[in-house]
Amino acid sequence: MLQPKAPVHPNVTAVQQRLAEAGVESTVVILDEGVHTAAAAAAALNVEVGQIANSLIFEVAGEPLLVLTSGAHRVDTAKVATAIGAAKLKRATPEFVKEHTGQPIGGVAPIGHRQPIKTLIDAELSKFDVIWAAGGVPAAVFEISYEELRKLTDAIEVEVA
Repeated sequence: MLQPKAPVHPNVTAVQQRLAEAGVESTVVILDEGVHTAAAAAAALNVEVGQIANSLIFEVAGEPLLVLTSGAHRVDTAKVATAIGAAKLKRATPEFVKEHTGQPIGGVAPIGHRQPIKTLIDAELSKFDVIWAAGGVPAAVFEISYEELRKLTDAIEVEVA
């Protein structure tokens, strides 16, 4: 199930390259099946759902905002909008997500995008020694520490729920 395979999809390759460039010792692994929800990912990895770092793209005044949230949380969009001084957060369409990340919903990684995206990270994720994030396609994942992920994405820590 968690056997590293040679990255074949360009999205997976981009994520693995970004990890290597940053000196993060983690390998993108391909699961037997795609995992489109935090619960499915947690079950496949045999970890707590809170250890899954969901990469959610929102639209704020026409620009993408990446919110890395614990799989145990739902984003309170009003709370996050207030925290960043925005009028509102709009859930991005699949087309908007693909345009700005190059990755499909269900597999959006926190890194490896076409361009840097302003990123927020859920403070809840700091409670775990190891967290898991998507690797650019729905079946790809990688493990990382909270601090490594925060630094790698230049994320601002917020409470999202």
